[in-house]
Order: sequence, then structure tokens, then C-alpha cells
Amino acid sequence: MKKIVLVLFVGLMGMSLTAQDTAAKIEFKTETVDYGEIAKGADGVRVFEFTNTGNAPLIISKVSSSCGCTIPKKPEEPIMPGKTGEIQVKYDTNRVGPIRKAITVISNAETPTKVLKIKGEIKASEGK
Repeated sequence: MKKIVLVLFVGLMGMSLTAQDTAAKIEFKTETVDYGEIAKGADGVRVFEFTNTGNAPLIISKVSSSCGCTIPKKPEEPIMPGKTGEIQVKYDTNRVGPIRKAITVISNAETPTKVLKIKGEIKASEGK
């Protein structure tokens, strides 16, 4: 009886390990983009680069922002294992003041939800 239980246990462990082996993994070059100090009306586009370090295609299903002032753009095609992709973020730089926003990325990766951040400060133009 003990042998049967042991065989079943080892078999189940092997199956769970196999399931984990075929997963997409998303690894960002950086999870925070710092705009630094930029002028009002400057280019607000920044990019988060990532790599699929898993061994299954990575599908990003949704990318959303914490406010309407930030517009994220996700890749439409699956990212194959070992390949890189990018999430583009456009911040409305006509809003003077500090930038502290979050971008939520939802995918089929082993960690299905990732939160990226943008920060910085928009300065009003001199003499206006």
C-alpha cells in the first residue's frame, strides 16, 4: 500500500512540475520609468521593455492606467519565448506638476499581474 501511495505522490509531483515548466514569464528591464524634470508640452512617450523568459508564448491581455492622463499601448501579437516586446506609455505633458502613475499589465505569465510605475515632474515654461 505504501508503494502505491508513493508512486501516486511522485507521479503527481512530476505532473505539477511539468505544468510549471511550460509557462510564459515576463521580465521587465525596469519597472519604473523616471521622466525626471521635463517641460510642459514635451514628448510624453516612454517605453517599458520586457523579455519572455519562459518557454510558452506570452500574451498580454490588458494594460490599463491609474488615470486618463496616461495612455498605455500593448503588443497585439504573442511574444515568443526568448523574444522581447515593449509597452508604450504616453503621458499628457500639458499637466504641470508631479507625475506619479501606475500602469497595470495583465498577461498569461506565471505572475499574471504586474504594476509598472512612471514618475517625474512637469515644469511650467519659463516666462509664462
